[in-house]
Amino acid sequence: MPETLILSRSDVASLVTMAEVVAAVEAAFVAHGRGQVQMPPKVYLSLPEHGGDFRAMPAYMPASRDQPARAGVKWVNSHPGNPARHGLPAVMGTYVLSDPDTAAPLAVMDATWLTAVRTGAAGAVASKFLAVGTPRSIGFVGCGVQAQVLLDAHRVLFAPRELRCADVRPDAAAAFAAANGGRVTSTEEACACDIVCTSTPGVAPVVRRAWLRRGTHVNAMGADAPGKQELDVDVLDGAKLVIDDHEQATHSGELNVAWSQGRLGDAQLYGTLGEIAAGFKDGRELDELTIFDSTGLAIQDLAVARLIHAAALRRDAGTRVDLQA
Repeated sequence: MPETLILSRSDVASLVTMAEVVAAVEAAFVAHGRGQVQMPPKVYLSLPEHGGDFRAMPAYMPASRDQPARAGVKWVNSHPGNPARHGLPAVMGTYVLSDPDTAAPLAVMDATWLTAVRTGAAGAVASKFLAVGTPRSIGFVGCGVQAQVLLDAHRVLFAPRELRCADVRPDAAAAFAAANGGRVTSTEEACACDIVCTSTPGVAPVVRRAWLRRGTHVNAMGADAPGKQELDVDVLDGAKLVIDDHEQATHSGELNVAWSQGRLGDAQLYGTLGEIAAGFKDGRELDELTIFDSTGLAIQDLAVARLIHAAALRRDAGTRVDLQA
């Protein structure tokens, strides 16, 4: 039985760069758009009595030019009360990476950092195809951990001159702005940018249609369960709506509220980011308002996990164990 590589969070974070993550996530979207992957729907285990839920996210990707075929599954939670109640992150994850030929578990790795950076990379890839050609300003609505990785990923592809930072917690906005050379603003001002990234956890919309101008691209990253939304339903009217996955977006993404109310249907959906990345559909056209509804794809996790595993083997990182011993 081959040994299994155990990779801690510090191992994982030291093995790959954000530029490598962005490239891997874009390649995953291309493979998704071409129908080359297997990705069953997320499995949700809702535990309201425990203040959160778990999700299981399996996927398979065939061999690419520089990576072998791999299968894997992420086990991840969402417990918003964790920081205050237990001093733990709201989101924690573990990834199991397998060899599809033998089913041997190749690695078990922390997926908390992986989840954050692949989500940031997905937003940056969406902006690559849907934002104006040379975006000069990025606004952040919500200035937590996810905002930081979104900014880091965008800086791989763009060199924005202005960062506007808005958060219901003034200290969070101030800290994020100070760390990144940004400016604390109102949510309305943050929305008046070339790119707007929202990453808030609530159920009440925080972005209004009147605050967004034509030509803006919005990465809606925060909604991850039925009933959650960040954008007022009116924001979706007349916008070019791009999703990562139809079933996930309509069930638990930014679109879920408008969808359940019957205010939105398939006719209003432009397509998936995978279709655009693969060249089957155009990205931005003219000065339209574009919105990317990001729910997070299992193939994003797998693409980054196999990248990390390959780097760990090259650098002899991690701890090897025989799970069958």
